[in-house]
Amino acid sequence: MVSTDAPLAHGLIVILIMLLLNMIAVGLFGETEFWFALIKVVAILILIAIGIVLVMMHYPTPHGHASINNLFQNGGFFPKGFKGFFMSFQMVTFGFIGIETIGVMASETQDPKRVIPKAINEIPARIILFYVGSLTALMCIYPWNQISMSQSPFVQVFQDIGILAAAGIINFVVFTAAASAVNSSLFTTGRMMFTLNYRRKGKFAKQMSTLSKTSVPANGLIFSAVIIAVTVLMEVVVPSASTVFTFISSVATTCFLFIWGAIMVAHLRYRRELKQKQETVGKFRLPLYPLANYLVIAFLIMVGIVMCLEKTTLVALVAAMIWFVVSFILVKVKKV
Repeated sequence: MVSTDAPLAHGLIVILIMLLLNMIAVGLFGETEFWFALIKVVAILILIAIGIVLVMMHYPTPHGHASINNLFQNGGFFPKGFKGFFMSFQMVTFGFIGIETIGVMASETQDPKRVIPKAINEIPARIILFYVGSLTALMCIYPWNQISMSQSPFVQVFQDIGILAAAGIINFVVFTAAASAVNSSLFTTGRMMFTLNYRRKGKFAKQMSTLSKTSVPANGLIFSAVIIAVTVLMEVVVPSASTVFTFISSVATTCFLFIWGAIMVAHLRYRRELKQKQETVGKFRLPLYPLANYLVIAFLIMVGIVMCLEKTTLVALVAAMIWFVVSFILVKVKKV
């Protein structure tokens, strides 16, 4: 009984701690994210460094040797064809959820005109280093088809090169990454609830648009924490953790397809209005406007189509669409 309840309790405790940190002051969010990010960055850099050393040593593994050739063998970059490539986009897209947080932070940044463009411009380089770099190092050490599906590939690699404490180390890094995700989610959704309900009528709207003594949307944070806690409780209802994760990640991906699409549409309207009013566009501009907007929207539609090809992701997609339709009807009825 303890082993069944322990993960549930751990999840709820993490949510509670992150909630308290967000409610104390906005500065604690940045401080917490700094240390969480540092742990992930150090772990990934160590992995990349180990990968480079092992490749240079031509280090023997249970499935051959660490070599760059492992990237091109066993089917190369498209071992499952282009279908496998496109089917991965749902999970890859899910991995980038939260990237829009940079824009949300603008209102609470001391020098947003300098800091925000700098942060956005650094994203591509960091993706190449931390995402592409770590995966390249991993697959140079191990052929992709020899990586176990039952455990973390990072644990497998570290254990096979003699680091017996690999499982504990990687689990700690994964824990900090999960806590970071909760921390960022609370930060963004709490402020989103405040913004959407600001100056609106109704008891719920007034509660959500109220700031605490520390100038944070405490009620919005609490509401967001409760919703996140519900997803943790799903583990009790659904026995398969992988099923729960796939469903939740697919629902989240669907929601953010609409959010990112709305951002692109809003930007198009913003630029058109500036042109009509003959106002000057800011210095930090979207490259290849408006082509870039339409390319992003087309990509988001493609991801939505891909999600229709798998049963689990299709169920999540339909569930998210029903939620959108019901929410839209309720808002319209309330206005009438």
